[in-house]
Amino acid sequence: MSLSLDLSGRAVLVTGGTQGIGLGITRAFLAAGATVVTCSRSDASPVSGAAHHVCDVREPESVRALVDAVVAEHGRLDVLVNNAGGAPYAPAAEASPHFHDKVVGLNLLAPLMCAQAVNAVMQRQPSGGAIVNVSSVSALRPSPGTAAYGAAKAGLDSLTRSLAVEWAPRVRVNAIDVGLCRTEHTGDHYGDDARVAAIEATIPLGRMARPEEVGHVAVFLASDLASYVSGASVECHGGGEPPAFLSAATKVQQ
Repeated sequence: MSLSLDLSGRAVLVTGGTQGIGLGITRAFLAAGATVVTCSRSDASPVSGAAHHVCDVREPESVRALVDAVVAEHGRLDVLVNNAGGAPYAPAAEASPHFHDKVVGLNLLAPLMCAQAVNAVMQRQPSGGAIVNVSSVSALRPSPGTAAYGAAKAGLDSLTRSLAVEWAPRVRVNAIDVGLCRTEHTGDHYGDDARVAAIEATIPLGRMARPEEVGHVAVFLASDLASYVSGASVECHGGGEPPAFLSAATKVQQ
């Protein structure tokens, strides 16, 4: 068996793969030689070297049509990266039931629907396939202001472990718990450069991730180098968030 990060000849679908972290993932798979297809709810400028389809990943019929189109065009589907997701800030006490429903639908139920459609293809392929769910550190710690999002991501990590058991040995399923990442939207979420720098100073590695660094983890999990990795949630967060009591204790000592 060839153990490499050369994914030449493999067809990869990246949901939400034209911006932010998804763009970094798309570019990482292209660099590894894969044939990449991206999708989003509306028309988007295709990433150079990748094909693009319009698909609402929350709609089962739209997902099935997308998967059918990818298989018809490429004859196979080797990797799914469930990247589409996110949520705006909204205090849990004030957000409507409709809002919470939409957040959970996009971040938990949509990845499940995409995974179901792709698994049906992969189970028929001699080489099987790999599914990578892009989760978040919000699944591992309190997520104030995005409570439904954090709960959905925790559910996605649990779903990852369950599907890894149900769909083995043909299909491997893993997740990436992503921490803070610098994208074109960083300023919208965290403010000006001074505020971003202050936030980065709290990260053990001293900075937010670059989107392509998340992409490198996704490529690894999809590659033969991870052939015995399934049901795992890989933390990609630069060392995580130091306990608040350490900062408080330091201030008291000073």
